[in-house]
Amino acid sequence: MGRITIARSWRDERGITGLETAIVLISFIVVAAVFSFVMLSAGVFSSERGRETVYAGLAKTRGSISLTGGILATSNQTQITDLTLTATLAAGGESVSLNPSATANRTIISYDDGTVSDNDVTYTLTVIVGDSDTSLEPGELVEIGIDLTQNALIDVRANETFRLEIKPPSGSYQVIQRTIPSSIADTIIDLN
Repeated sequence: MGRITIARSWRDERGITGLETAIVLISFIVVAAVFSFVMLSAGVFSSERGRETVYAGLAKTRGSISLTGGILATSNQTQITDLTLTATLAAGGESVSLNPSATANRTIISYDDGTVSDNDVTYTLTVIVGDSDTSLEPGELVEIGIDLTQNALIDVRANETFRLEIKPPSGSYQVIQRTIPSSIADTIIDLN
């Protein structure tokens, strides 16, 4: 009879149920911890990407050139020969290279009138306010001169519309569109 009670006690599995419950509970805690770690990592990653996007947008707008005043056109009474505009940095902008003779990292000005397009017109730079370098810095004012006779195909006459795009190496570009008045008898014409 002693052997039967020992055999019965080995078959009694009441203690194992508590151990199984503890194992299941621990596995739930481990799975929840891993899931929360994954969710936190994804949140940190996405907020980091959002911050990079905001900083890239700020860098894009910080180098923007802004027109100050009007655009003056010089006429030989049959066609427009030169354009002159004054520029400064947009509020909070970072310096922009305006060296017309640089081969890299420079501002490019393009011209288009619907029939003729020049993606890199020749321009000159005159500093009005600021130091004498060719970098447009906060608080400086420069005059940009564009000689339209450099490209023999450009022939701007009365009642024609043209478009200039000023493209700095970084930052947003400035689009300027003007229409020549019907009379270009004056030597200097204000194209506001």
